Amino acid sequence: MARLNSPEELEKVRQEILSRRDPNTPRISICAGAGCIAFGASDVIAAFKAEIKKQGLQADVDTKGTGCPGFCERGPVVVIFPEEICYLQVRPEDVPEIVSQTIKERKIVDRLLYVDPTTGEKATYESDIPFYKNQERNIIGSNIKIDPKNIDDYLAIGGYSALAKVLSGMTSEEVVEEVKKSNLRGRGGGGFPAGRKWEGSRNAPDEIKYVIVNADEGDPGAFMDRALLEGNPHSILEGLIIGGYAIGSYEGYIYVRQEYPLAVENVTLAIKQAEAYGFIGKNILDSGFDFTITVHQGAGAFVCGESTALMTALEGKVGEPRPKYIRSNIKGLWGKPSVLNNVETWANVPLIINNGADWFTQFDTDGSKGTKIFSLVGKITNTGLVEVPMGMGLKDIIYKIGGGIPGGKRFKAVQTGGPSGGCVPEELLDLEVGFDELTKAGSMMGSGGMIVMDEDTCMVDVARYFIDFLTDESCGKCVPCREGLRQMLKVLANITEGKGEEGDIELLEELSEVAKEASLCALGTSAPNPFLSTVRYFRDEYDAHIREKRCSALSCKELIAYHIDPQKCKACMICLRKCPADAVDGGKKKIHVIVQQKCTKCGTCFDVCPSRFDAVEKISGSPVPPPIPEEERIIARKSNEDE
Repeated sequence: MARLNSPEELEKVRQEILSRRDPNTPRISICAGAGCIAFGASDVIAAFKAEIKKQGLQADVDTKGTGCPGFCERGPVVVIFPEEICYLQVRPEDVPEIVSQTIKERKIVDRLLYVDPTTGEKATYESDIPFYKNQERNIIGSNIKIDPKNIDDYLAIGGYSALAKVLSGMTSEEVVEEVKKSNLRGRGGGGFPAGRKWEGSRNAPDEIKYVIVNADEGDPGAFMDRALLEGNPHSILEGLIIGGYAIGSYEGYIYVRQEYPLAVENVTLAIKQAEAYGFIGKNILDSGFDFTITVHQGAGAFVCGESTALMTALEGKVGEPRPKYIRSNIKGLWGKPSVLNNVETWANVPLIINNGADWFTQFDTDGSKGTKIFSLVGKITNTGLVEVPMGMGLKDIIYKIGGGIPGGKRFKAVQTGGPSGGCVPEELLDLEVGFDELTKAGSMMGSGGMIVMDEDTCMVDVARYFIDFLTDESCGKCVPCREGLRQMLKVLANITEGKGEEGDIELLEELSEVAKEASLCALGTSAPNPFLSTVRYFRDEYDAHIREKRCSALSCKELIAYHIDPQKCKACMICLRKCPADAVDGGKKKIHVIVQQKCTKCGTCFDVCPSRFDAVEKISGSPVPPPIPEEERIIARKSNEDE
């Protein structure tokens, strides 16, 4: 790996790499992202390499572990190029058949193909699977094509060509103007226009400036940044170097969660490889531009996703936010102009430079351009990472890509924007995805978390859950956040436990207003969103909890009771044996009864009652039926005895 000293040398090396790769040669790409590894992808990769060697195909087949392609629900994912044959949930024992049938005979292994759960139709090729074909995969689409540990794979798909274009033919002002023209907005949550942020730092008089990657992804259920860092780290490095050139910075930082060991490993290796080629270091591509990158591992505090708290942590101090009397792009890390963008924002930069701002803005709403990666999780058929154009409707994401709600359940709400986001109800499913559109609906884009909820979800408990999370993650520096969230949590917990009182909703609204107006950082100002959005769209559930002590979703433990229907009970004794609290009274040929004073509401009886009987009921908001007289509990009917 020799150092490259000009764009011409880079292009020459790229052509040499491509000349050694026959596009018609079979290539087996196995997802080696964290999710698929958890499903056993490492064993699948090892099995492929062993089988290829066993059959003497080393010279004819290229096998590689790649980044996450997004369909996490069906991992490990295997894609065979050049046809793009896609096999799902592959196990090591499937490998010999794939090699002998697909690689050698060009035949399809039907049982490993995607099967549409509604029509039963099979999809052979990746692009035909509904989960993929309804996306616009500009950023994450390359993950399945490259080995993140091999820089040559990135060069083969045009990697670092944007950097070469910038350093050889664009001024820093032209780079900033192109990013401004694209209207790229920060994908980390705030949605601030990246070009304006860059321009502020570029025009600042200080000689020392910094560019920073925010990879402190702490939202529950979110893993967009992790997947990009694991699967295509060079795209982030290239964007960061371009950003450094644009604002006049010679030093960049990547702040990444310590809980992301694979991401840390891959991005650290990528930096070493980029240094070896001369993309990082002194006099990059003979342009006179110097640039270095340092990886900093965060300790896992959620608040460090906030820009000033992250910079404070980078400085070696406790990760707490500080007042923004002056914006960070003017006075940030160590008091110097600092541009901080999240992983996905930086990954967009090379695409904008190579394809132009006009290409980027073709995917848009009035105020949001490009594509956005979402972590689609919760009560949804197809969980995983999805990349969609701005302006796509929530309904299309949930039903066309996500496959709808499993088990025939009804959709209730989707929570977007992470713990500080809001819940969007069914009547707003046609809402277009965009920064401003989601904010108007009482939610926000955030970093891209999208949690789908069905009819069995209690929206009051959802608000309690997220406020609980944010209370734990508050740094405690300011009173409105520290004490306000604590009090909100106490009131919400009381409501879910049947202790709610008239006036609680008004108290929560008052606490929310104070937190939004007076908190020091965005964690506090956005923290009330889970409550405010749920009370806005699901006020009736709050009223039922407070006035009727009833949870319509049968979710709040203190507001439900379990009862055995005497007409359905067959005295099978399963619930009696399984009850951990010894709360079921019954016997052979004797109708069972749940002793409410002993019942801990664990739900074991409900779970173990045979579906053919369906005798255990979950009740809320009404008293448990009166006890059955002892003489009526004996099962005398012959049919019942037989069952």
